[in-house]
Amino acid sequence: MGGVVIRHVITAVDSGSLAERAGVRSGWYLVAINGQDIKDVVDYELFTSSEDILCRFEDEAGQPYDIRIEKEVWEPLGLNFTSGLMSPVRQCANHCVFCFIDQMPRGHRDTLYFKDDDWRLSLIMGNYVTLTNVSDREFRRILDRRVAPLYISVHATDGGVRREMMRSKNADLIMERLTALHEHKLTFHCQIVLCPGLNDGKVLEKSLDDLYSLYPSARSVAVVPVGLTRHRQGLYPLTPLTREQAREAIAMVEGFAKEHSAKDFVYCSDEMYMRAELPLPGFDYYGDFEQIENGVGLFRLFEDGFNYALEEQKPLNGRITIDAVSGKAISGNMARLLSGLTEYGIDVKHHMVENDFFGSSVTVSGLVTAGDIIAQCKDKLEGKALIIPSSMLRERDDIFLDGMRVPQLAEAIDRPVYPLPADDGEAFVKALFEIAERLLKE
Repeated sequence: MGGVVIRHVITAVDSGSLAERAGVRSGWYLVAINGQDIKDVVDYELFTSSEDILCRFEDEAGQPYDIRIEKEVWEPLGLNFTSGLMSPVRQCANHCVFCFIDQMPRGHRDTLYFKDDDWRLSLIMGNYVTLTNVSDREFRRILDRRVAPLYISVHATDGGVRREMMRSKNADLIMERLTALHEHKLTFHCQIVLCPGLNDGKVLEKSLDDLYSLYPSARSVAVVPVGLTRHRQGLYPLTPLTREQAREAIAMVEGFAKEHSAKDFVYCSDEMYMRAELPLPGFDYYGDFEQIENGVGLFRLFEDGFNYALEEQKPLNGRITIDAVSGKAISGNMARLLSGLTEYGIDVKHHMVENDFFGSSVTVSGLVTAGDIIAQCKDKLEGKALIIPSSMLRERDDIFLDGMRVPQLAEAIDRPVYPLPADDGEAFVKALFEIAERLLKE
């Protein structure tokens, strides 16, 4: 080892774990494993995936302890650290012309304005990253650590176009980096945010050609429409995709897939089809749903689970009316799907919510705010409760993007509000029937 030694403070040791049995204590520091520095969680997970490991610890006074631990490859040590990454989250170094965070209204919670671009979160959580803030040395670590799959925001394989879109001096290295991943047989998924006049047309065609040349390392590509809010004062002059432009993009993507027999390689998002005012493809079109986090096949997967769960349900012993809301894009499909509950005793009154908070061009449900629900739906509600998609809320929290919380919404509309799973139709149905049965007894 050499250079600066990184010491990771151990905040807790799991009861009964290998580390506890070996005598490791909370407050100690992890210094090295098998003589290797531990830079972050990627190193930690790699170096602890062995049957025989030698760990160097230091106590609070700096006294070193070398402890050998024999274990199964899959067994965790049971150590907990200050953060899950074991290092700070890396911020974005780009100034993308389409950045959604730059289009946020000011004055809301600080976390809404934090721009992360951390390849470790891409590996762990499926976040899309650009790789522009990754040095050559760090990229070599990605290759050496066999990091896969990564989720990469490509936008354009033409270096000049990508640099113009992302306004980063390293943006034009994308094909060099992707080719290196391919040569090392490391898989990755790609995203293209389609901006009219920048990366559509011939540029999009080139991007698809270039990415397909890296198949099967390039596992999939999602083409999604740029999201623009009404808070773009002073920003790059972009326009939202029109219906005709969305149809052109879909025709190009579907034509490319047919021409190259690449059915499970490139897709347009659900939102693209909705902007084009075209029906969504069927369930089988989406293969293994590898781009579900990009909204590719999200509704079809939800619908499949919804219908499967409904087959297992029995009608209620009575009737009940419940209200539901969604964003504009999915409203027609959701209204149709929810109408199937009528024969089970649940009458769902569906309400489409226009996005006044961000602007009418933002149509997805996940960006609908409590304030817009109150303003547009309060006087139209007919049921005993309101159901909302959980995607409207911060993950594992009850707060909307405008800062309001679920209890505040419930108080404002004078009825209970229930967030239901937005990405799991089966869980949605089960939760809805439990709510309906409980309300019937009240």
